[in-house]
Amino acid sequence: MEQHKVRVANLADVSGRRCSVVYADGHPLALFMVEGKVYAVDNRCPHMGFPLDRGSVQDGILTCHWHHARFDLASGGTFDLFADDVPVYPAWIEDGSVWVDLTPQADPYARLQERLRHGLKQNISLVIAKALIGMADYPEGNRDAFRIVLDFGVHYHRNGWQMGQTINAVMMNLQAYLDPAVRPHALYQGALAVAEASDGIRFTLDPLPRQDIDLPTLKRWFRQFVEVRDSEGAERCLTSAVCAGASPGALADILFSAATDHRYLSIGHVADFTNKAFEALDVVGWTAADASLVLSSLIQNYTRASRQEESNAWRHPIDLVALLDDAFGQLEQALAEGQARRGTWQPIPDALVETLLSDDPAAIVSALLDALRTGATEEALAATVTYAAIRRMVHFHTSNEFGDWDTVLHTLSFANALHQAIRRMGEAVSPEILRGVFDAAMSIYLDRFLNIPAAPIPQPGTVTASPEALLEELLDLLDHQQEIDAAGDLVARYMMAGANPLRLIATLGQAMVREDRDFHTIQSLEAAVRQHERWKGTPAATHALIAAARYLAAHAPTSRADTQTFRIARRLHRGEKVFEG
Repeated sequence: MEQHKVRVANLADVSGRRCSVVYADGHPLALFMVEGKVYAVDNRCPHMGFPLDRGSVQDGILTCHWHHARFDLASGGTFDLFADDVPVYPAWIEDGSVWVDLTPQADPYARLQERLRHGLKQNISLVIAKALIGMADYPEGNRDAFRIVLDFGVHYHRNGWQMGQTINAVMMNLQAYLDPAVRPHALYQGALAVAEASDGIRFTLDPLPRQDIDLPTLKRWFRQFVEVRDSEGAERCLTSAVCAGASPGALADILFSAATDHRYLSIGHVADFTNKAFEALDVVGWTAADASLVLSSLIQNYTRASRQEESNAWRHPIDLVALLDDAFGQLEQALAEGQARRGTWQPIPDALVETLLSDDPAAIVSALLDALRTGATEEALAATVTYAAIRRMVHFHTSNEFGDWDTVLHTLSFANALHQAIRRMGEAVSPEILRGVFDAAMSIYLDRFLNIPAAPIPQPGTVTASPEALLEELLDLLDHQQEIDAAGDLVARYMMAGANPLRLIATLGQAMVREDRDFHTIQSLEAAVRQHERWKGTPAATHALIAAARYLAAHAPTSRADTQTFRIARRLHRGEKVFEG
């Protein structure tokens, strides 16, 4: 490593002074003279950038008087973990001058990764933000950061995979759609969610001592253990399947079969969390160690889940569970009848969508079975049901209670999770997993009153502004409360003008990450983006983004406190003089 030594001052100019501010290659340093020895530290407090030359030194401890953070003057190590360590530089006196060595003292990228782990362990938002911003300057920085946060989450949350890990996975999924400057901000929201949820070390179970158990047996045992809410038995079966070399598709079959053994587990969160765990492994790689650790973190969600057959809404006044059980008995025969006609089914049959949005659950179940008999693939049927869930959000009327937004969101995120799982499994998807698509359809039915009256699908009207002006208008719109219909109308105008939808998605992502973290808003945007990709070039793709914009507008603006911290971290990273001048 090339040395970088810089003469920064005449000794005569700094002697007798408590502290002097000097600049080395434009970088502000605070020089402290203590008992004839010179110390050089970055003049910006690592906490908020306050000038450290205004601090004081006593007994070798430098105190910043802005928030009273204390540092070891010699090493820069902080005694107050919220502040982070301050960079220090070797300094010495030579021939009447003060010299400073700016040569990096360690691998800077390794240092950033270490700081990210430290920030997660201590739940220090500023340390996390600075590490993520710094890592984003490296080619694999965002991916490595995601891996570190994922690993931290599966180790340090006793109850395993929860909302924080899901947010983290969503933010990684959206990276390709976001502007480069926004990507670390998105990861920052995921990292904060994981850090805030940590509550102790989670110990994983070893696989069974033998490796000769076949996957059908492990799958059967796994479902039995979930049925009786036995977390340890279920986890040991799953880790045994991973160590036996089960493919991602086979593991998806095991998990999603159990996730659909009961109706709409935990209002969809079990399926959604499972899908996000699989997508996280797609990013970091499907090694046995990673897969075992990540997937086993899901188990508590399965064994502690609420089951909707135990709820009044699914039993009265119409017994939806009995209706579904009857349909499940016909699934295999319906698939067999439709096998020869696959590929002839139209992409979005309007009649089926209207039935899915109707108030007749028996007709809905019958229409889904008929679609399979007439050649609908599992993926096409799941996509159509998910589109109907999108329509519920598009038609959501603002006369409903505010909390009802989450009702339609849960249905959409569940339907999208089942759709993504079925896409992952391809031709190997089992009839058991298809049950979840029927569950989603029943949830859409139960959400019908939230579309009475139905908000109309926005129409484009006349477009006079440029696409970029429309995007700026959208950001301005989301600075005001409850601009729900206006946001939907603006998205419709943008899309109908033939503008680039990826720029719209990037803008929606920018608008989302500047708000304080909201799990459901994050879920809604990512599900909409997934469905937009599925229906690209059709009105359904536009409807997906309208749904996302309406949900975001309903939940913006917030106080944006997390964004304030991130902005400070970015200014510090850029070397700005935050409190000078």
